Amino acid sequence: MRANTIKLLEFLKNSPQFEVPIYQRTYSWTNRECTQLWEDIIRTGKQENIPAHFIGSIVFIEKDLYQVANHSLLVIDGQQRLTTVLLIIEALARYVGDTKPLEGFSAKNLRDYYLLDPREEQECRYKLLLTQTDKKSLLALIDQKPWPANRSFRIEKNFEFFENKIRELDKNFAPLCKGLAKLIIVQIALSRGEDNPQLIFESMNSTGRELSQADLIRNFILMGLEQKHQIKLYKNHWRPMEVAFGQEAYSDYFDSFMRDYLTSKTGKIPNVKKVYEAFKEYAREYTNKTEKEIDALVEDIHIFADYFCAIALNKEINNFLKDAFSDLRELKVNVSYPFLLQVYHDYKQDLLSVKEFEYIVRLVESYVFRRAVCDIPTNSLNKTFATLGRDIQKDRYTESVQAQLLLKLSRFRFPKDDEFFEKIQNRDLYNFRNCSYFLRRLENYNRKERVDVNEYTIEHILPQNENLSQKWKQALGPKWKEIQEKYLHTLGNLTLTGYNSEYKDKFFTEKQKMKGGFKKSPLHVNEGLRHIETWGEEDIKERAKQLAKRTVTVWPIPSLSLEVLDNYRPKKQQEEKSSYSIDDHPYLNREPTKSLFEAFQKAVLDLDPCVQEGILKHYIAYRAEKIFVYVKPKSQRLLLFLGLQIYELHDPKKISKDASHRHYGSCKTGVKLHSLEELPYIIGLVRQALEKQISNDNEV
Repeated sequence: MRANTIKLLEFLKNSPQFEVPIYQRTYSWTNRECTQLWEDIIRTGKQENIPAHFIGSIVFIEKDLYQVANHSLLVIDGQQRLTTVLLIIEALARYVGDTKPLEGFSAKNLRDYYLLDPREEQECRYKLLLTQTDKKSLLALIDQKPWPANRSFRIEKNFEFFENKIRELDKNFAPLCKGLAKLIIVQIALSRGEDNPQLIFESMNSTGRELSQADLIRNFILMGLEQKHQIKLYKNHWRPMEVAFGQEAYSDYFDSFMRDYLTSKTGKIPNVKKVYEAFKEYAREYTNKTEKEIDALVEDIHIFADYFCAIALNKEINNFLKDAFSDLRELKVNVSYPFLLQVYHDYKQDLLSVKEFEYIVRLVESYVFRRAVCDIPTNSLNKTFATLGRDIQKDRYTESVQAQLLLKLSRFRFPKDDEFFEKIQNRDLYNFRNCSYFLRRLENYNRKERVDVNEYTIEHILPQNENLSQKWKQALGPKWKEIQEKYLHTLGNLTLTGYNSEYKDKFFTEKQKMKGGFKKSPLHVNEGLRHIETWGEEDIKERAKQLAKRTVTVWPIPSLSLEVLDNYRPKKQQEEKSSYSIDDHPYLNREPTKSLFEAFQKAVLDLDPCVQEGILKHYIAYRAEKIFVYVKPKSQRLLLFLGLQIYELHDPKKISKDASHRHYGSCKTGVKLHSLEELPYIIGLVRQALEKQISNDNEV
């Protein structure tokens, strides 16, 4: 390696040609980076006391350190700033024309020194050759020809940006020319046989505009290969992936895809900023292996990238799957992608039919939406979907997916019909993030002619206006304000309409009978509004109940027998599940322990819908994801063992004792319950054990 500081223009003038290898990322500087470079150049050019401005390094590989002429130099770092400076020079050359704002800055000099080599022919005459779409666009620009059909979006936009900036100079080109002349770089020349380009590339890109994780991965795979092997892999796999994602989506989505790919393969979720490190660890077995093994790795990435594009970028061709993926995207269930990538691969391997695949996508949608309605925290979902695929039984594919979701406990659970039915009727849906999605799916369920809900707005049947008309107040009765506050944004009072501005705060029967009113609405969600004559509290509740029944059907939960579920139950749960009942605990069959236990049982089950009871030989256990309290019945009292260390428990009355010696797993604190009067306080202690577990369950 050799390195030295040099003026950028001198570096360009004296060098033959720079070529960006195929494994490098495409040109990606945005308006932000271009603005920063432009301002630095102009500021430097205007101030005589600033002798130079350093803009970074350019690292290239040369075949022979002492013979740099007559061959291309492969740029492994610095192509972004190099390309951007050439865009500025091309724009300046067009505006300078025959004038000479500064010695050496005529249009001819700018082109012959820094953009082209007039001594060479064909592609050899260009100072910089980029890759693929970027290459064609830059050459067309320098040759002042029309843009190619598949032009580089960033080259086009950034060139337009610099043209506008130069136009704003109003022919005062001196600051720009002086600034360009003061730019300096560190040129670092590597010898292919002596230096490790990959290690140098990684260290050089630790500062400045951060490379994407996908860029680093691509370079890691391709950089160390022979050129023919690089070209083959790039053309057969990496370039088709870039095209499939599209210019803008590639930079926005490819990092996410690589994270989902690794999660799908390993069951572990990489840190979003350490995907590259995770990939190197995953690919370690391919390092220094045969060409065939490396090809297999890149081909696998390509295959899964196509799955990702189908799911996340609307590239699916099957209409049933396309609609299902579309609904999933609207619901913003990106965390499910690692699992769905695996299912997609199995689908392509003919392990399940397209109908089964669609059902599984809809099942994921239902699982996530029910949880959102029931206000179950979402931060456990990535863990759920990262590991869901590992327990699938391929010979009973759909059943095993159903079972794995149904067996989720605590904050991982699939809300059952009664919980979902209750929540959907009473929660604030209008301010719910997924309200539009909900109404669209509800309206279009089982419709062959789908309704474009985007053409409609959400209507409050009972108006939002706090100053209701006298008609509304009379219809609602003396508690009209309380009714409005309680039901305004709930399911029963919301609908869709294209006549929102006409409805305004009109009374119910007016909205019903007017042109475009509820009586003649073609929407399914308005069916129940056509034939009733009043709109009060009971009407809102009844409509909510009817719509909630439909909702349970639209977002169903699977139904599997207990016998089938037991086959999928984890071994630990199977051991806890037994044929024991309350009758096997003699103290629970006589007073006072019987009444004490029944009161405790009801109170602990009411703590959260996720709480489940397990009756074992010597005790009764209550679990969310894990057991958080054991109950051991005695003749006059209940012994409780809480899933907390004693120092973690807030116990102002100091009635708890250290029970870590009793071997009840993580339940290390003991409490005695003697009477019903003590129950509220002790349930408060039990709640702390449950909340600790729920908090830990959600940490991923």
